[in-house]
Amino acid sequence: MSASSATATPADIEALADSLSASANALHERIMRAIRRNGEQDGTDAGGADVGGIAHADAQALFEQEVALRQQANSLYVDSARLATAGLVVPSAQLLDVATRARETIRRIDRAKDIAGIVAALLGLTAAVLTAKGKEAAAALEDLKDNLDAYKADSRKPDDGHTMGA
Repeated sequence: MSASSATATPADIEALADSLSASANALHERIMRAIRRNGEQDGTDAGGADVGGIAHADAQALFEQEVALRQQANSLYVDSARLATAGLVVPSAQLLDVATRARETIRRIDRAKDIAGIVAALLGLTAAVLTAKGKEAAAALEDLKDNLDAYKADSRKPDDGHTMGA
């Protein structure tokens, strides 16, 4: 993929779809790990560290976001050639870099509300790409970056009790 190209190619759009699918996989792993933690008897691991679980409502909401990510990834696969010719104003390399950053954040994030915000921003970006609206895609990309930056700053704060466990 060319980092200097402002127009996404079909391969670029497919790579974004791959990244969304990988984010959905990472989200699913985090949800399932937290659900398994709900079944642990004392809420701590062998070393005494809190492993926390997830509330049913939080798990359900995150599962719904996972499904939405997968649906948008599938739409990107189907429409990749049409979307590439529509000419996005957001450089495709930047889209993929931020999508990768979101996926990696989802993999290591602990708080359900932070995951939900990042996934919602990722879904917003994908929706803008799917509709081939360049200005909205640029704004959605900035929103996702802001969410990722906010998480990074927020991760230094004490836990509010709504963790998913590591």
